[in-house]
Amino acid sequence: MKKIVLLSALFLTGAAQAADLLGVYRDAVGYDAQFSAARSALEAGREKLPQARAGLLPVVGLSSNTVWNEIEYQTRPSTGVVPANFNSNGWSLTLSQPLFRWQNWMSYQQGGLQVAQAEMQYGLAKQDLAVRVAQAYFDVLLAQETLTTAQAQKKAISEQLESAKRNFEVGTATITDTHEAQARFDLTTAQEIVATNDLQVKRDVLQMLIGKEAGELKSLRPGVLITRPQPDDVGKWVASAEQGSLSVQFSQAGLEIAAREVEKQRAGHYPTLDLVASRGRSTLGQTFTQGVTRPGSDTDSTTVGLQLAIPVFSGGITVSRDREATALREKASADLDNARRQAALSARQAYLGVTSGLAQVKALEQGLVSSQSALESNKLGYEVGVRINIDVLNAQQQVYSTRRDLAKARLDTLNSQLRLKAAVGALGEADIAAINALLE
Repeated sequence: MKKIVLLSALFLTGAAQAADLLGVYRDAVGYDAQFSAARSALEAGREKLPQARAGLLPVVGLSSNTVWNEIEYQTRPSTGVVPANFNSNGWSLTLSQPLFRWQNWMSYQQGGLQVAQAEMQYGLAKQDLAVRVAQAYFDVLLAQETLTTAQAQKKAISEQLESAKRNFEVGTATITDTHEAQARFDLTTAQEIVATNDLQVKRDVLQMLIGKEAGELKSLRPGVLITRPQPDDVGKWVASAEQGSLSVQFSQAGLEIAAREVEKQRAGHYPTLDLVASRGRSTLGQTFTQGVTRPGSDTDSTTVGLQLAIPVFSGGITVSRDREATALREKASADLDNARRQAALSARQAYLGVTSGLAQVKALEQGLVSSQSALESNKLGYEVGVRINIDVLNAQQQVYSTRRDLAKARLDTLNSQLRLKAAVGALGEADIAAINALLE
């Protein structure tokens, strides 16, 4: 009884420690270097707005000085050198407030758009992380299924090999059956080695994302039901992608930034108007000249005024920059068109990946039932002598190949669901959690 309780506890502990997709995703959020770089890029991008806002705010400067002066001068007709020694010092506080600088206002608007771009870039990185984690997780599951299939097939072929040897020994089968089974056994052994190596590679990829060994992973529940996309209309998904895709929104912001850059460069032809003010004091110390000490003086000054600057000619650079900005705006417009087309293509491909994957899953499920029935029939036929060994081996291979293909089709379909959500800019942790609920 104690052994049963101990085994049950060990089983429950192992099950509790098995990692699932949601846990792996959260580990990747905190560890993945590519996503960490995107997070830092977001923090840097958010500084674009206060930097641009500075062009609209006043600039205040404070300066001070102190100078020791030693002066020698002569009078005409010369009466000798007359020295004058004194100390001077002063301070000045200046303020400049832009009143009309159109280029600064355009820079401020660009700053807000650049922050929005940084947010979108971060969103794209987060969606990309979700897709990469899911792909790595599913790759491990598929590699495990491939290895398990190879091992099961190897065991079944081994049993068929032993049966062929016994039948040859008693004279009910030829040596050809033994050779065929042995060849198939050797081939499956090689496939098992390849599958073992591939599983380790896939685990290494997943470990690179989460920073630790994932251990056992939860697999899909047997016979899990995968639903169709909602809405079940490829046209609606394409339309959503053309508007909601983060890459499209990023390019849209880029076009608006380029348009404001044109206005910014054209502002080089406009006058600027600033409010300027200053407050200062200069002090002259006592002056000692020819044995006579002269008293010092203090001077306070305050100025307030407007400063107008009108550009006249700058060597043609303003016109050239205007043409450059106009060309870059056209480029940004073309980039936006390309982003929309790419988003539409991605949505269409992902939608077809889901729908065709569901059809493939259904066909393979039926094919697995048929393959298992064919295997049982071939085994029975071999026992009664109406089938040969190679028929049984082929039927076994068909069963295991169909089982592996079915697992791959299910995982590919789930991955296409995530890519479909990413294509319209709606992929988030909730979608990872929804797939996580399909695991054992």
